[in-house]
Amino acid sequence: MAFNPEAATKAYIDGLGAEALAKSAAYTASSEWMILGGLIVTLVITVILVRLKLTDRIWARLERRGWALRTVLTVAGFSVASTLLSLPWTIYSDWWHEKSYGLTSQPLGDFLSQGAIAMTISTVMGSLFLLGVYALMRRTGRRWWLWSAGFAAAAVSVMLLLAPTLIEPLFNRYQPIPEGPVRDAVLEMAKQVDIPEDRIFIYDGSRQSNNFTANVSGIGSAARIAISDVALKQASLDEVRAVTGHEIGHYVLGHVWRSVGVLSLLAILLFFLADRLHPRLARALGSPTSDISDPRGLPVLMLVLSILSTLALPVTNSLTRIGESEADAYSLQMVNLPDALAGALVKTAEYRYPRPHPLQEMLFYTHPSVERRVRRAMEWKAKHPAAKPAAASANP
Repeated sequence: MAFNPEAATKAYIDGLGAEALAKSAAYTASSEWMILGGLIVTLVITVILVRLKLTDRIWARLERRGWALRTVLTVAGFSVASTLLSLPWTIYSDWWHEKSYGLTSQPLGDFLSQGAIAMTISTVMGSLFLLGVYALMRRTGRRWWLWSAGFAAAAVSVMLLLAPTLIEPLFNRYQPIPEGPVRDAVLEMAKQVDIPEDRIFIYDGSRQSNNFTANVSGIGSAARIAISDVALKQASLDEVRAVTGHEIGHYVLGHVWRSVGVLSLLAILLFFLADRLHPRLARALGSPTSDISDPRGLPVLMLVLSILSTLALPVTNSLTRIGESEADAYSLQMVNLPDALAGALVKTAEYRYPRPHPLQEMLFYTHPSVERRVRRAMEWKAKHPAAKPAAASANP
């Protein structure tokens, strides 16, 4: 009997069991509702800070300081205040919700301590970035949104360069893969595409999450492939090869650079719309200033950008889904292990419902559905014998 990709795909997904599929569906749906919940929380916090005139008070207290210092400290004060006000929601959405579904074992104390580190980093980096944006508003006038998009692209590139060496090690330990068959297999694959051995790591992702995952981060000489210890503990050797092939695909195909380019273009649109919408929303919320170039109006600006970023999710999610599909194809071509890839993908179904409605997938999914990805692997299996891996290519 000829191999049937559709039947094989159904067997993989049904093999999870009805209870696991129902739990996955519930988790995914609740996570999507939390996007709306996060927006509502942002709106409430904005109203509170506008009513309290927090940024106006900070600005007034720093009257004798220079404009740059006043701006940085006003932004920093807003950042800390908004983070603390949203802390109950953050604990609920990022910790309790994950823990209730068994997707994290992280103690609350460790979650909060890492949150404090993240708040410090975001306050410092965010204050410097917004100082640059406000400076461009002052110098370039009505075209600030165009210049600021270019500045945003530069800032993202700098963060991508710094993240692997300066930021990510603050949250996890990154180490070479221990000696053994897994290390030998991974390094052999890396050698095929000229990835240096010192750019592939294992990290203690189990500290924050029980999810089966791996990632590519950084750019240029700082780029690296990192595999969570959860993945190494749960996966067979072939599944490790398939997952590594997927991450190598991201690395070789330059998906990070493409993301920077597309997000820079998106930033132009978001900043342009923010310029038009800010005065109206400021007046509606009773903000003392409706001038977008005035740092005292920062709470309203951040609310506008939050709303616009949420509305842009279908665009950004489509970008990442395309990249994930290309990385899957690269893995299949590089190692020709469709069943191993399917097995690894099924392990991610607990936090990403494998059979979403097409509209749900389009709006909310950062990855193609597990069912869709498994089907493509099975279709590959039907067309390619497993006797000999296909040669890797930069354009699978």
